[in-house]
Amino acid sequence: MHRRKLPIGIQTFREIREGDFYYVDKTPHALKLINQGKYYFLSRPRRFGKSLFIDTVAELFAGNEPLFRGLYVHDKWDWSVKYPVIRISFGGGVLRSREELDRRVFDILRQNRENLGLNCADPADVAGCFAELIRCAATKYGRRAVVLVDEYDKPILDNISNHDLAREMRDGLRNLYSVIKDSDAHIKFAMLTGVSKFSKVSLFSGLNNLNDITLDAAYATICGYTEADVDTVFAPELPGLDRDEVRRWYNGYCWLGEKVYNPFDLLLLFEKRDFRPYWFETGTPTFLLDILLQRRVFAPDLAKLQTSADLLGRFEVNDIGTEALLFQTGYLTITAVDEPVRGRWVYTLGFPNLEVAGSLNEALVSTFGLDGQQAFRNRLAVLGALRQADFSALREHFSAFFASIPHDWYRKNELDRFEGYYASVFYSHLAALGLDVRVEESSSRGRVDLVLICEGGVYIFEFKVVEEAPEGKALAQIKAKDYAAKYRNRGEPVHLVGVEFARKTRNIVAFETARDAEGA
Repeated sequence: MHRRKLPIGIQTFREIREGDFYYVDKTPHALKLINQGKYYFLSRPRRFGKSLFIDTVAELFAGNEPLFRGLYVHDKWDWSVKYPVIRISFGGGVLRSREELDRRVFDILRQNRENLGLNCADPADVAGCFAELIRCAATKYGRRAVVLVDEYDKPILDNISNHDLAREMRDGLRNLYSVIKDSDAHIKFAMLTGVSKFSKVSLFSGLNNLNDITLDAAYATICGYTEADVDTVFAPELPGLDRDEVRRWYNGYCWLGEKVYNPFDLLLLFEKRDFRPYWFETGTPTFLLDILLQRRVFAPDLAKLQTSADLLGRFEVNDIGTEALLFQTGYLTITAVDEPVRGRWVYTLGFPNLEVAGSLNEALVSTFGLDGQQAFRNRLAVLGALRQADFSALREHFSAFFASIPHDWYRKNELDRFEGYYASVFYSHLAALGLDVRVEESSSRGRVDLVLICEGGVYIFEFKVVEEAPEGKALAQIKAKDYAAKYRNRGEPVHLVGVEFARKTRNIVAFETARDAEGA
């Protein structure tokens, strides 16, 4: 098998096709879009291949036939026809003021004028110059223009924690994008891509004819790699890698169609030959963790959030829904779909894979103000204790874990009064290790606070907050409601763990354990 070069970080279609790099053919999607419509919008997380797809479409309309030899579209496209292509991208750099945004827009329009051999009567007039660019391009080349906008929302997202500045960025971009609708007569095809999905009212100013294909099953694999892609295109890279682990770590992103892998992760895995959270390490935004903490999000709920299509697509400067934020940025994905009432869809969200589940929970642990290295050592010690069913060590390490949370953290939060807080900390702590952690699983007698399945067997946890003295209610509840019944047929030990926390000292005062007598 011929091993090609890995296109890590390469977003240029020409370079990939001319440089003997691996390429997953996305031209079937491009051809379908062009043949079936005119205006499109696509939202995908960062580093998923949006920019490469936009570049592919640009080269297609430019008629660069040699680049497409051997691809699906090659014998289905009229290469004698070339269209003027106008490209706008905010992918590079960070803009920190409206003035910087305006200068960037002026420069982008200038580059397009130079590429197309056009002039502008008033280069300082953003909307006027953009409209003139589209109109004159169509006139000069005798073909309507193609407008491609990549990372349309990045100037807003880079400043999302500063609402005033984010609104200024939004207003500046709205002035630019509003031109597209009014230039309809001169446009052949237009596509905008980004991470978030701002409403058409707030950002596109009347551009209500955009076909949003974000949750269109027909385009679910427009970005990312499918199982078939991995097994065929990247077959030379698979020897020596555990295929099931590749799937568990990096597959699972779903946009109502076939699940896909994150391309950035896979390419780095093939190069490094080591399972690591490559995508997560490239820059999880701090504002995301801040929002989760401010909203007191119950960490275990992240594995089973439910929302509607409307809430999933709502993203505004002053109204960022938790579900929309996590879904659009790629930290949660759709795991189930239900239609309880006709036309009213309910989406269940969860972690796409082990990389995201482990890394996001590890990051959430850091929001408790813990020393990172100490928290890491504690987690490894807990993993060893669980595998050996060493309950004394387990209590010791969890006690140290809670004791290490700075007192200042509690002054800003009141969560420690509730059992859910302790369950949340336990959950994030264990999920960060990549363990199978299940929260509030239903049984015939009620809901279990937390179930952990690992090499040492099944661990059933119940949490209680007491005043100061142990009350023994946590373990008693596990036994009384026979939570273990659901797990007895697994053929492995089932451990019952009742944990009680003192309201004042905020630490463990009871850590009672028992082995399920009827289990393995």
